Amino acid sequence: MNVLNRNINNVFFIFALSHLIVWTLVPFITNKNLPLDTIEALAWGSNLDWGFNKHPPMSAFFSEVFYKIFGAQDWAYYLLSQIFVLIAFYFVFKFANEILSSISLALISILLLTSIYFYNFTTPEFNVNVCQLPFWSMVVYYSWRIYDSKEIKLSDCLLVGIFAAIGFLSKYLFIFLLISVDLLFIYLIFFKKTKKFDFKYLIILEIFIIRKP
Repeated sequence: MNVLNRNINNVFFIFALSHLIVWTLVPFITNKNLPLDTIEALAWGSNLDWGFNKHPPMSAFFSEVFYKIFGAQDWAYYLLSQIFVLIAFYFVFKFANEILSSISLALISILLLTSIYFYNFTTPEFNVNVCQLPFWSMVVYYSWRIYDSKEIKLSDCLLVGIFAAIGFLSKYLFIFLLISVDLLFIYLIFFKKTKKFDFKYLIILEIFIIRKP
């Protein structure tokens, strides 16, 4: 079983690396210019603020970080986008493996996910939609860890709060995920009573609230 798990892990990492290479090189070779949303994020990044007329600041922030490192190299922004997608894949893979108790099904879940239009063809355009993907998956994964653990870990609560705040600052519609997670925990704690209230939960709220709007 350990050999099988190791082989499937290897398949996942080969798939992830292949996805990164293909979706970085193909648009770099075929596109004459960067996608408009990416150009817009770079323009915002040159004059960073806590929000812009259309979106919150994180897509601009990450674009600006890559600009400071790589300059005006188009391939860097295609790479940036794929890094965000791969982080999302990684946490979906971990989440699926834990809830399904099968690493084979976890790999199948990733292969199914990558067949969705928004995880393949549109990914070269780094924008707020791509920017929120890893934080979406990380909030779900660490919320699951809080739910599944007999003893709530402070680190999990901290991570949920941090990733929730960054996700919300990536795209405001991220709030719908946060509302659904909150309602689920309220139901489990106060109605179904399968989880006990823990003051560590308040850390998540505190971190989320102290982010600058």
